[in-house]
Amino acid sequence: MFSERLKELRESRGLSTKELADICGVGVRNYQKYESGDTSPTLAGFVTLADFFDVSADYLLGRDQFIKRLGK
Repeated sequence: MFSERLKELRESRGLSTKELADICGVGVRNYQKYESGDTSPTLAGFVTLADFFDVSADYLLGRDQFIKRLGK
């Protein structure tokens, strides 16, 4: 579920995998593995993604079906 949500969020922002890889501080191939479900980001990477997309961790993990903005 995480990989699907991540791809949906990236595409909704019109970002390439390279752009988001750069934001996460990882290589493109590593980022692509996140979207394919072959691997997961570190905890720090996960937090970076949640913060960047302004969504809850539960949404990214598929534990919540609705986007809940963090309201920073």
